[in-house]
Amino acid sequence: MQNATTVIEEKLKSREFIGLPALMTLAFNGGDLSPVGDALVSRIKEDARDANALLDLAIIMIMRGDPKLAQAMQALAIQTQPVFHYSRPAMPVKIRALAVLGPGDLMANSPFEFLIENQPVALDLLYITLTQGLPKQIPDHDVLIVAIGESDANQALLAYLDKELALWPRPVINRPAAIGRLSRDITCAQLAPIPGVLMPAAMRVTRAELEECCRPGELARPLSSQLEGVDYPIIIRPIDSHAGTGLARIENLGDLTNYLVNSRSDLFFVSPFIDYRSPDGLFRKYRIILIDGIAYVCHMAISPRWMVHYLNADMLDNEAHRREEADFMASFNSGFAKRHGAALQAIYIRSGLDYVGMDCAETQDGQLLIFEIDSNMVVHDMDSAGIFPYKKIQMPKLFRAFAELLAKRCGKVL
Repeated sequence: MQNATTVIEEKLKSREFIGLPALMTLAFNGGDLSPVGDALVSRIKEDARDANALLDLAIIMIMRGDPKLAQAMQALAIQTQPVFHYSRPAMPVKIRALAVLGPGDLMANSPFEFLIENQPVALDLLYITLTQGLPKQIPDHDVLIVAIGESDANQALLAYLDKELALWPRPVINRPAAIGRLSRDITCAQLAPIPGVLMPAAMRVTRAELEECCRPGELARPLSSQLEGVDYPIIIRPIDSHAGTGLARIENLGDLTNYLVNSRSDLFFVSPFIDYRSPDGLFRKYRIILIDGIAYVCHMAISPRWMVHYLNADMLDNEAHRREEADFMASFNSGFAKRHGAALQAIYIRSGLDYVGMDCAETQDGQLLIFEIDSNMVVHDMDSAGIFPYKKIQMPKLFRAFAELLAKRCGKVL
């Protein structure tokens, strides 16, 4: 995208909504958000109802790890002005898109703003809540995109929106009801019958149920009696957690006891641990996006650790791993996508979504191991062109495919 600093400076001067891509790109590349935050605070002091400044400052506060302050600013911004126009460098606009979002952190909604970079798409962001709902005046648009992600917290909002969009006069990308079925426990049941796909059962377990396993002596219950035959090692995470927050591998009763002592959550997903190491002892994790049934690769992370995320893998410092990722992307259509073509198509159909992502791996016996299916995975092109030149070839393909999906649904030609 255009230099993030330049974009931010221009939008600060014009008092436009800066938005997530420019702010995150600046932070991602080691830039200082403090001057931006100071400028936004000054604007809010001048005008407490400056919704653009409030929402931009809320984004910065989320990235800085201050969720309470961010939530308050975001709520005030949405209450003041539910619609935010995401403007970009001038180019002919062929599609007017309206994305519907809900309140929450950066994982609460799909960041579709990243996907329309350098595409002839204008985007308005419409925030709704259960108390405000859809406003009477809706921005004109050719296609509506549901950006609200699946979570327990969002289920009621998705149900409300599903009813409102039942007879919507414009095409809708990603129906809310289908998004609502993306919870880990429902998804693993949906995918279980697909040949060549392995997604370990995710069971909802309360703290009380787990604590029964940790009681001393005869009062303790074996783990298998609590979790339908599952035994150690297990994977545990709080409900609605993302990006590895609260995720742990539990090897024994002592691990489980320590985990519960250090966790503040009361409801968890528990799954069997699947060892997906490659023959060389390394773990490889892929992020794949399905757009209109076609698979596109976003990244491949390689790590000696089982809990793999692209940011905690050593991709930045390991040239050999980057070469492997580049080769994987170059051969994706004839390799990975071909090997798992039938499975990927079945996942797309069963999801019922136009656009859906997955984090996955391959087991040593060749199965497609699914960690998560979601509609709001972060997809971006912020990586350095000097270090990751191959991504500057791959990511525009995905962005173009998304724009073509919008065009197809609303009968436009790009």
